[in-house]
Amino acid sequence: MHISILLALKHIRSDHKSGFVKTASILSVFGLSIGISALLITLFILNGFERVISDKITQIDGHIRIKHFLSEPFNPSGYDFINELSNKIDNSSLDVFTQNPALLRKGQIAEGIIVEGVHIDDLSFIDDIIVEGSSNLSLKGIIIGKHLADTHNIKLNEKITIFDLSSLYLSTKSLAQFNVEGIFHSGMTEYDKSSVFIDISNSKKLFNLDEKISGYVLRLNSIKNFNDINRLINSNISYPLMSMSWKEKNRALYKWLNIQRWPILFIFGLITLVALINIISSLSMIVVDKTKQIGLLSAIGMPASKIKDIFLIKGLIIGFLGAVFGSLIAIFLATLQNNFKIISVPEDIYFMNSIPIDINYFQILIISIITLIISSLISYWPAMRSTKIMPSQALKYE
Repeated sequence: MHISILLALKHIRSDHKSGFVKTASILSVFGLSIGISALLITLFILNGFERVISDKITQIDGHIRIKHFLSEPFNPSGYDFINELSNKIDNSSLDVFTQNPALLRKGQIAEGIIVEGVHIDDLSFIDDIIVEGSSNLSLKGIIIGKHLADTHNIKLNEKITIFDLSSLYLSTKSLAQFNVEGIFHSGMTEYDKSSVFIDISNSKKLFNLDEKISGYVLRLNSIKNFNDINRLINSNISYPLMSMSWKEKNRALYKWLNIQRWPILFIFGLITLVALINIISSLSMIVVDKTKQIGLLSAIGMPASKIKDIFLIKGLIIGFLGAVFGSLIAIFLATLQNNFKIISVPEDIYFMNSIPIDINYFQILIISIITLIISSLISYWPAMRSTKIMPSQALKYE
């Protein structure tokens, strides 16, 4: 093994009675581990928040919606190319829908809602969030959000009446009665308090749409190639139709997430940087502590470059151990939170009831590589300082 590596390892494992070198090395590794674990956990939390929010939104809203430019209903005849386009996209489903504002009445209770009409067979996308009843609707069935149900004490199998808002001031009002056959809970108050689902044929009758629809909704099994799919759709549709992804529709929310990301990463990155800079202090003190040994090595003919390598390698070892232990701590804490939901958050604010943490091994690799690079760079100054020690001065009082 290279003599510089052997000496660097010997210093770190030193059992000298003062124990200074070993203690300084351990403290450097410990500080760096804490800084790296804090940075990684922050990244994992940001990953988790974005994934959970995206999953919740796309589960109900889909990944891409194709609508009229002015959000007006249109006749799907003449737009067969959209169905042909969907056949080019693997692992996806394309469904028609209607979407209209309405008034829900139950006794004296009245509440504004958004009625979405879908084919009964296409309601499987909310199977995972049904908390009461079923998504298997009858022709006169309706699925409502849990927040709406709890607010107005609406129970399963109760009758509710839906009014077309545009007909309320007309002499002939358009209304229909539905039976509550399912209650869903997405965790997003915006949807849970206002969205309801009925069969699209009833929706067309209620809102006098004839054969018109509000648009198409595309749901993907994987968003791996989302950008390519989005470009494909945008390049094949034209006015009066337009497409909008879930991120474009919720632009303000994702902009807020991005704004939050950089200050948080900057702050925790500084913590890690401080821990890395501490390596300079540790190595400098080690150089002072080992002055006589350095002088002895120089006296017996060891080249200055080899002595410098000892401290460069020592800095790399501290950086490597800090990255490894910091990554293991972050993975352990993330796994603990994901399995036991130790830290909870208010669902009505954060759209989830516990902090989600998504472990990203690519991010771990990048942070570890950056740590090793910085460790080697900041080890250079104390390493160069070690080569300036003159044997005659170091051994003067030996």
